[in-house]
Amino acid sequence: MDVVDEQLDIDDKAEDSMMAGEAEVEAMISVVDSDEEDLDDEEETAKVAGERVARVWPDVSTEHAKRYEREIDAIRATFEDEVDPYDTTMVSEYSEDIFHYMENLEDDMMPSADYMAGQTEITWEMRQLLVDWLLQVHLRYHMLPETLWIAINIIDRFLTKRVVSRAKLQLVGVTAMFIAAKYEEILAPSVDEFVYMTENGYSREEILKGERIVLQTLEFKVSQYCSPYSWMRKISKADDYDIQTRTLSKFLTEVTLLDHRFLRVKPSLVAAVGMYSARRMLGGDWGAPFVFYSGFTEEQLLPGHTLLMEKLAEHKFDKQHVCKKYAHKKFLKASVFAVDWARSNVDGDGMAEGMMIGE
Repeated sequence: MDVVDEQLDIDDKAEDSMMAGEAEVEAMISVVDSDEEDLDDEEETAKVAGERVARVWPDVSTEHAKRYEREIDAIRATFEDEVDPYDTTMVSEYSEDIFHYMENLEDDMMPSADYMAGQTEITWEMRQLLVDWLLQVHLRYHMLPETLWIAINIIDRFLTKRVVSRAKLQLVGVTAMFIAAKYEEILAPSVDEFVYMTENGYSREEILKGERIVLQTLEFKVSQYCSPYSWMRKISKADDYDIQTRTLSKFLTEVTLLDHRFLRVKPSLVAAVGMYSARRMLGGDWGAPFVFYSGFTEEQLLPGHTLLMEKLAEHKFDKQHVCKKYAHKKFLKASVFAVDWARSNVDGDGMAEGMMIGE
């Protein structure tokens, strides 16, 4: 188990230094150019106009929801979870309470799924450019995976509450990464390094001021967010932490960061969709152990799987930085395999399932 965990930790680390300024995002976010006292101005701090759509996805009827619950309860009643009480790293006596607590936090930390309707200058395409650029920054500075997820969550929650201009979209992204790194990293990059990331597009004073505004807007709620990796580690127990499935699912979950349609999907469900899609691509099934550890049946995961395949099959999606990152041999060329699989299967033409990634 120690060997597996060590390998997983190695895979979690970004590798190969790639220059972050290689594809400067054209226009990025802007905290409203106002003094700090303006934060108390009701007009400045008002939430983006418009009704928020249902955040929990997919929406199902009460009948279907009860049927899913019965299926899951039936599996939980018969499935025996093999727990090693001597493995202190798994904290088995506390794990159920921990995950139950994390589930309660999910709703509070989700952004509005339609916040772009209230924005006047930015679009979903600009958000995708920003996320792709942040993936480069994240890899360049070898940050932990959770840092990336926290940063994107900060961005989306901030844009839910603030209307920002196109000229400073990048400032919000850099500020979010700066905050996430300070929370998650043992040795976080300095403010000056973040200034360098933007090629001096913003000064250290602007980033520090942006940090104060973002944190006050979000009421300093940073640590409550739990990334899909927390649930992925739990689900991985179903196949004894298979390295191929896990590596492929990591790539697939990172792809969801680029797709705004997944803003309505809770992190626990994102992890389950990523694991299910990886299993399906590699020819595996979604048996009782996966339902037990994930809490989702195959039928619940199919809509998310379909959206994920559509995203992978988009024209020139393989040019995104997330694909370049996972095309490396250290990540078993997971992105090359996944994009080819999606393009072959999204129209139902079919490819032989059960291939091995990294071939």
